Amino acid sequence: MGKVTGFLEYGRELPADRDPKARLIDWQEIHTEMPVEEIRQQGARCMDCGVPFCHSGESAEAPQVGGCPVNNLIPEWNDLIYRNRWREALDRLHKTNNFPEFTGRVCPAPCEDSCVLGINQPPVTIKHHENAIIERGFEEGWVQPEPPSERTGKSVAVIGSGPAGLAAAAQLNSVGHSVTVFERADRIGGLLMYGIPNMKLEKHIVDRRIDILRAEGIEFRVNTEVGRDVTAEQLQADFDAVLLATGATKPRDLPIEGRDLEGVHFAMDFLGPNTKSLLDSDHEDGNFISARDKHVVIIGGGDTGTDCVGTSLRHGCKSVTQLEIMPKPPLERAPDNPWPEFKRTLKVDYGQAEAIAVQGEDPRQYLQLTQKLSGENGQVKKLHLTGIEWKKDENGRMGPQPVEGSERELDADLVLLAMGFLGPEQPLLEQFGVDTDARSNANAGYGDYRTSVDGLYAAGDCRRGQSLIVWAINEGREAAREIDRDLMGATMLP
Repeated sequence: MGKVTGFLEYGRELPADRDPKARLIDWQEIHTEMPVEEIRQQGARCMDCGVPFCHSGESAEAPQVGGCPVNNLIPEWNDLIYRNRWREALDRLHKTNNFPEFTGRVCPAPCEDSCVLGINQPPVTIKHHENAIIERGFEEGWVQPEPPSERTGKSVAVIGSGPAGLAAAAQLNSVGHSVTVFERADRIGGLLMYGIPNMKLEKHIVDRRIDILRAEGIEFRVNTEVGRDVTAEQLQADFDAVLLATGATKPRDLPIEGRDLEGVHFAMDFLGPNTKSLLDSDHEDGNFISARDKHVVIIGGGDTGTDCVGTSLRHGCKSVTQLEIMPKPPLERAPDNPWPEFKRTLKVDYGQAEAIAVQGEDPRQYLQLTQKLSGENGQVKKLHLTGIEWKKDENGRMGPQPVEGSERELDADLVLLAMGFLGPEQPLLEQFGVDTDARSNANAGYGDYRTSVDGLYAAGDCRRGQSLIVWAINEGREAAREIDRDLMGATMLP
C-alpha cells in the first residue's frame, strides 16, 4: 500500500487552519486546502503494515480497541490517492461510509490513533484524506443521485434526521424501500445541522447531501414531531417498520444553588438557536443567546464545551473560562492507555486555540468543582468553586474531594452547562411502549437493533448513549440491514 519508502521519506503534514484571530470575525469553516501533490505524498506514508488496525473497530459490545467504526478501507484509498486514482478512491470510500464529508470534518479520528505507523512516528493523515476524496468527488461531479431501479412495496419511517437516521434511510432506500424521515426541527440534519457550529461543519455541506438523498427518493418531513403532530400508533399503522434514531438529547443538569438564575443555560440551548439565527438572518433576528460583552463560564469539556468556547468568542465575549472536573490529560499515552486504543491525551482543539490567541492562555481549568451560583436581581454574576482531587472516600469509592483552602469566585454573566447527555427524551419511548435499559436508552442489542415492540427498531445515540457521529453512521447502516432482513426475509446490505 502506498509507497514502499513513503513514511521514511515524508513526515506527517496537514494544511494549516485559518489564523485563529482572523477566523473569529466570521462563521466560515476553519480549515484550508492542501495541494493535490502534497496530499498524494501523505497517501504514500500509508505503509504495507500487514494488519491495518486503522479500520478494525469493535464487534458486538466488546470494548473498543481503536480503529474505524464503519470499517473504512483506509489502506486501499490511501494507496489510490498516492496513485492519483481519485475516482476509484471515492468508490472505495462510499462502500463503507454514506457521509464521508461529515466524518472527514468532525470525527475525532480513532483510526489515526490506531495507525500502525503511530506506534513510533506521527500517524497517517487519514481524516484529511477522507475529506479530500469526497470533496474531489463533488468537484468532479462524480457524486450523483443513484435512485433504486425498482421499489419493494415496503415502507419504513425513520424518526430523527441525524447521522444514524440519514444513514439508515440511505441504505434502506438503496434497496428499494420507500423511506420517510420525520424531523421535528425546521431543517434536516439533526445534530449535523443544529448541534455542530457552522465553523466546524458549514450547513451547505449538509444541505448538499440532503438534496442527493431527496433526489434518490427519500421523503423528508420537517416541523413534524412524532408524539405531537403524528402519533406512534399512526406510524405503526402506516409503515411496515419504524426506526428510532432520535439521538441522546437529554442534557445533564447541575442541581446547585443558583441554578435558576437568569443567564444559566444548557449548552445546546446556546448552540442550536445560534446556528438557526445565523442561517435564518445572519443573526439579525436576535433569536439566540448572545455572549457579547459577557464573562462566559462553561462547565464541562468535550466537543460541546469547545463549541461553546468558539461560539462565545465569535459573539465578542469579555472572557471565556472552561471548567473541567477531571485532571488535565497527559501529553503522552499513559500506561493504561496503550496503542491501538483511542488516545486520551491533551488536545488543543479549535476553540481552545482561538481562546489562547485572544486571551493568551488556555481557557480550560482542571480539577474544579462548582459549588453554587450567585447573582443580582435574578441575574447570575458569580460562580463559586473549589479545587478537588480524585481519591477514595471512607467507603472505598473513588470520587472528587474538595481541597481545603481552594475556594474562589469567578465573574460569570453567562454560564453554559456542557456536561454531556443522559440519554434520549423519554416521552416518545413511552408512547411507543419501548423497554429501556439501565441508562434510559432504548433497549435494543448492538447488531440486532430490535426493540421490545414488534416492527420497531432503534439505532444511534438513543440506543447506545452519547457517542461519535461515526458510530451513529455505523448503527444506522447496520439497523437498515436488519430491517431489510425482516421485511424481505434476506438482505444484501452490508
